[in-house]
Amino acid sequence: MEKIVKQIQLLALIIILFCTVIAFGIEILQMIAVKKISLADLILLFLYLEVLAMVRVFWESQSIQITLPLFIAITALSRFIILQGKNINPEILLYEAGAIVLIALAILILRFRNSPLVGLEKKRKKISK
Repeated sequence: MEKIVKQIQLLALIIILFCTVIAFGIEILQMIAVKKISLADLILLFLYLEVLAMVRVFWESQSIQITLPLFIAITALSRFIILQGKNINPEILLYEAGAIVLIALAILILRFRNSPLVGLEKKRKKISK
């Protein structure tokens, strides 16, 4: 059963990789056709790169670190805010900014939780014989 699930995961991963590369190519072709590159377009390309990075990490380690989806969430929220432009309701912008700050704090906590800078290392007990 475990082998079957692993094969299904790898097949789904290949499909995600293939679809991401196609979407990346379509976005490039649209920018060429319109002859205009906006900040939202560039952020979308970064989203695709983050998805490709997540595919690579999963392929290599068979697990996904929580920070990669968080990076994607921050980038997606940033793109959403940019696409809304100046007509955005300030209250909604405040919620979105709060979401970005919370995600950024989660990334910082996850990144530094085992760092000696934080001082949360587990103390080893000396075993006396």
